[in-house]
Amino acid sequence: MTMNESKRGGRSRWLPLVVVAILALAAGYIIRGGGSGRVEHAHDGEETATEWTCSMHPQIRQPEFGSCPICGMDLIPATSGDAGDAGAREITLSATARKLASIETAAVERQYVSVDVRMVGKVVYDESRVKHITAWVPGRLDRLFVDYTGMTVREGDHMVDLYSPALLAAQEELIQARKAAGDLEKSRIVSMRQTSRATVDAAREKLRLWGLNDDQVRAIEESGSASDRLTIHAPMSGIVIEKHAAEGMYVETGSHIYTIADLSQLWVKLDAYESDLPWLRYGQDVEFRTEAYPGEPFTGTIAFIEPVLDPKTRTVKVRVNVSNPDAKLKPGMFVRGLVRAGVAKGGRVMDPDLAGKWICPMHPEIVADEETAECDICGMPLVTTESLGYEPVDPDEEEAPLVIPASAPLITGTRAIVYVERPGGEGTYEGREIQLGPRAGDSYIVMGGLEEGERVVTRGNFKIDSANQILAKPSMMSPPDGASDDHAAHEPVAIETYDTPDAFKLQIDDVLNAYFAIHEGLSGDSLMAARAGAKTMIMALDSVDMTLLDGDAHDAWMTQLEKLHTSADAIAATDNIEKARIHFEPLAGSMTTTVRLFGTTGALPVIRFHCPMAFNWVGADWIQNRKGVENPYFGAQMYRCGTEEETIVAGVADGVTEDVND
Repeated sequence: MTMNESKRGGRSRWLPLVVVAILALAAGYIIRGGGSGRVEHAHDGEETATEWTCSMHPQIRQPEFGSCPICGMDLIPATSGDAGDAGAREITLSATARKLASIETAAVERQYVSVDVRMVGKVVYDESRVKHITAWVPGRLDRLFVDYTGMTVREGDHMVDLYSPALLAAQEELIQARKAAGDLEKSRIVSMRQTSRATVDAAREKLRLWGLNDDQVRAIEESGSASDRLTIHAPMSGIVIEKHAAEGMYVETGSHIYTIADLSQLWVKLDAYESDLPWLRYGQDVEFRTEAYPGEPFTGTIAFIEPVLDPKTRTVKVRVNVSNPDAKLKPGMFVRGLVRAGVAKGGRVMDPDLAGKWICPMHPEIVADEETAECDICGMPLVTTESLGYEPVDPDEEEAPLVIPASAPLITGTRAIVYVERPGGEGTYEGREIQLGPRAGDSYIVMGGLEEGERVVTRGNFKIDSANQILAKPSMMSPPDGASDDHAAHEPVAIETYDTPDAFKLQIDDVLNAYFAIHEGLSGDSLMAARAGAKTMIMALDSVDMTLLDGDAHDAWMTQLEKLHTSADAIAATDNIEKARIHFEPLAGSMTTTVRLFGTTGALPVIRFHCPMAFNWVGADWIQNRKGVENPYFGAQMYRCGTEEETIVAGVADGVTEDVND
């Protein structure tokens, strides 16, 4: 970096600090209800500030003016302001202050909401529609009518000519049995006639059991001559997906010759995260999309949810039955699935279309309004949808759940705080701890603490909370009963590492380097650099040779690949640095998991950091390749805000050690 570039970088970094300082004064303006609030040197009869605090880190208290030890911002006086008659958790803002803080509110409502569960997976064969063509008698394969895989066959097509001495002998038995039965037809001894007929029937049945159809048996009887070859026919229509034998081979009874799959019906196997399992049910509709047809949605029905969780990926396989009449879907295709689960009161899963219905436990597409004897496909008795986990909810009769916008609660650890507009008290807001249920899209279900019709702050709530903190009033940062907040939210999760080859780790290094470029761009407030890093990351992800992995490791990589690609694509496409920072948070999480799962070459250090203030005090992690906080969520505004949590990879690359030990 040149000297001029260094100066420009210094100016660009300090300029946002000046802006933040101005915002800090604005915060003081809000606290004092829009008054002047200027802090002057003490004059006669005036009171000097005895404590100084940080507008962004109100837990900082110092006896003298200085800089915040966390973010470097100038401290401001920790004045109690004019609280008026407001209660311990209340604050009153003037009209000017409310406008300055951009306060917006929304009503607490009762309405039915849905949860979007997103999954990734791939198309596979329907195991119930895969058949094997085998040799029912020992012999020699004289001719294979289907001599390569991929051929389309119809039920009854010629597949194989088989020469079998045993079959030839069985045909002779039938011919001789018929001849003997004909000679005995005029016999007066009834038992002899019955015995001869039984012998003919037994000879016929033997041939049928050996693979001859009724037409073939009839032809043998009519011709009176045995054939030394047996033609094996296709038992079903489909695609030949495996060819196990070649012409001239000798086979034994039960030897596989072909495998046929019917592709008109397929399965899609999706990976569902542990946290999404409460929203998934047998019989739910699934919408999914493929890379081959990006603008065309496909639909299917959940037919099976595996009862065992994969301990490595923390996912459960969800099987979806899919109709494929146009043969557009191919086994092996990668898909992205979406389930929209309806949520009733108390966070219960509902589906109005299935309420009070009867469904087949083997074929979810069979649904009846009333109990019937059995399924039209498999004959199994139908069961109620309630027995499969659905709530019998009628939206026209049952009370809907209580919901608030997702931007209303301030969440820290296990607590949730909202600011409620006090009726009749213009500009007065009460901080209230509530019990949140699950998040459903852009809303949260409220389990307790709010009533329908109350209005909660949806924008500006963080500013109100910050003002309460500076006034030393209870806030989201005030633990109940003196207890400390749970720090486990950003503790590392123990993940088992796969034994991956060095060639794969080299490719992970390329992806990791691109990630570090994105991080450097965001921490340096350069959207252009972040987008360039994202585009490099996309190319690095597309270049990864996934054939280097197999089994569980391959499936785990496919899961991470989808997440990394989604976040990198979003960063590369956005024209707003704040949106890029929002997409960076899941990217950082997926990159951290990828490093833990597959490892790296160790050439670069990987250090995990945490910022408790990111995203309205929800907090967020990231990884970087050197020590010293470089916050990507705030950039120059709070460049050093955060703490180093752990070193995942120590790093041994030349030229990196000096940076690591800054």
